[in-house]
Amino acid sequence: MKHKKSFLGVGWKFPPSFDRKLGSVMLVSEEDDIRESLFILLSTKPGERIMTPEFGCNLHFVVFENIDASLMTEIRNVIEQAVLYFEPRITLEKINIVQDPADMSNLNIELIYTVRKTNTRSNMVYPFYIIEGTNVQHKPKTKSE
Repeated sequence: MKHKKSFLGVGWKFPPSFDRKLGSVMLVSEEDDIRESLFILLSTKPGERIMTPEFGCNLHFVVFENIDASLMTEIRNVIEQAVLYFEPRITLEKINIVQDPADMSNLNIELIYTVRKTNTRSNMVYPFYIIEGTNVQHKPKTKSE
């Protein structure tokens, strides 16, 4: 029999989905709940949740920035702070940020962490899409064009 780790938490599957047969919300538990909670944390901008306005990770401030070492350091700091304050079930060990060679506007953010209660090591990759600003100016079309 599989050992249940319900002490790690149970939550709604993200994005929310429903089981028609049971007439209930699909749930996730254990390490899956932690992984989905991290995804929600990284996807939420501070201020989006009315009852907890400080919840979230302000990753969206980098959407139009140039990707360089300074930006990578700032992204790591923002993620570390968010995980420290809002995900007490894990110890964040390392953050790897890699620019996708196939799509330069995509950063793959890998979180390597340990679940504190079970001492289980795991990781999660969060795809973050950046649209860099460019100097390309679009000339407005005239009626004759």
